[in-house]
Amino acid sequence: MSTSSTSTGAPVPARKHFSMIRGFHLADFFTLGNAACGVGAVFLAMAYVASQSITQFLWAAALAPAAFMFDVFDGRIARWRQTQSALGRELDSLADVISFGVAPAALGFAAGLGGGWDCVLLVYFVCCGVSRLARYNVTAESLSEGANKVKYFEGTPIPTSVVLVGLLALAAWQGRIGDQIWGGAWTIGPWELHAFSLLFALSGTLMISKTLRIPKL
Repeated sequence: MSTSSTSTGAPVPARKHFSMIRGFHLADFFTLGNAACGVGAVFLAMAYVASQSITQFLWAAALAPAAFMFDVFDGRIARWRQTQSALGRELDSLADVISFGVAPAALGFAAGLGGGWDCVLLVYFVCCGVSRLARYNVTAESLSEGANKVKYFEGTPIPTSVVLVGLLALAAWQGRIGDQIWGGAWTIGPWELHAFSLLFALSGTLMISKTLRIPKL
């Protein structure tokens, strides 16, 4: 059996290197499907900026509900197969950051929210999503009160950002993105602010709220 050495010189069996791969369960592959949809949405958003093809923008937006479905099924499969794990929870959070944090922000930017204040609010939105997921991971055990899953969410779950993506898709379908994006824009100081970006700020604020409790179905 082949071995390798640690920093202390002690031999480590080669099979140890594959322990993480063996630790993956069926639900984790659905979680990776969620992440793949998010990455695909970011790529398509960038492609739209280059080509201005509404079709590419709409395909990017369509990947948000696809990611949501993967997110729903990975949890249900994990509970059904009783394979919930710390690895699965962390993997789910990382995938959600991409699909429901970074991807919606990228779509917002591609849709015309490119002013200085818009970018500040898009960054705020993503940071709120990251903070929301980190807090959930830390408090999930106490919120579950010994049950198999938490009974309620503190703040809105990050997948609710699919609503923002849906609104962007509708605006794109109506030709109301770019210079024509809903709500118009204001120049405040040195930068521009689009009204639509305020929805991202609202979504992020609701995610980090500790007073808003939403029952988990």
